[in-house]
Parts: sequence; C-alpha cells; structure tokens
Amino acid sequence: MAYRDGDGWIECDCGGKHWGLHGAAGLLLVRDKTILMQHRAPWVHNGDTWGIPGGARDSHESVTQAAIREANEEVGISGDHLTTGEIFIDDHGVWSYQTVIAKAHPELVAHEANDESKEVAWVAFDEVTTMNLHPSFANTWPTLLAILKKL
Repeated sequence: MAYRDGDGWIECDCGGKHWGLHGAAGLLLVRDKTILMQHRAPWVHNGDTWGIPGGARDSHESVTQAAIREANEEVGISGDHLTTGEIFIDDHGVWSYQTVIAKAHPELVAHEANDESKEVAWVAFDEVTTMNLHPSFANTWPTLLAILKKL
C-alpha cells in the first residue's frame, strides 16, 4: 500500500495546476445551519483564505477516507464524531476535488491541529460569502449551499 503518494501538482484539462496526483478531497462539516471553515495559513497555496479542510488523496484511499484524514490532520476532528453523506464532485477531467458533506455530532470539537490552519470557526450559511474565500471553494459554494438547503 502506498503511503502519502498523492502529494504533488498536476496540470488538468482546465489549464490550471492543482494539488493532488490522484485528485483531492475535502470535508464540509455541517452543524445546524453552520459549516466548519478553516482559515488557511498564509504560506499554503491560496493562503490567508477561508475554505474547508482537505487536500491530496492518496492512491489507496477512498474519497471519504482522504477527506477525514485531511480534516484530522488540519483541524483535529475525529471521524467517529460525524456522519458522512453526499459527495459533490468538481470534475476537471484528469483531476477532481471531491467534497464529502458530513453532519457533525454535538461532541465534535475542531481546532488548529497543524501549521496549515490559522484559525477554525463555525460559520452560518448566510455569512460564508462575507469571508475571504479560497477561490475554488468560492466557485463551488453556491452549488454546495443548494445541496445543504435540501438536507
């Protein structure tokens, strides 16, 4: 089994470079009408923006495994304190970012778990667009919000 073989840049069909040789996955944690957001450290790609925890998917991981692993590394959450649901795919041809939508149990506590996270916060759905959003998250937020409103 390959360990951490997903780290690296890939050029995709959209003409851009993306992190994750096997794609990337993120975790959109929902509690009531809020989502858990991560303020990304200034030194990371698209740093000093807000988004969801996530990152490169390794070849041996499912999308859900990758999203939970990344969230654990970045915001210290435990996979046993959430219930996963729908997966939204932002498909770029040879690369994709898959967002795992999960309901956070009341006992789930998040915090800055590594140097990729500057801050974490529960943000109301209608306040998300007031944040300085990671560009890719900003592009997908309207679709994700529509999904969340159906839950």
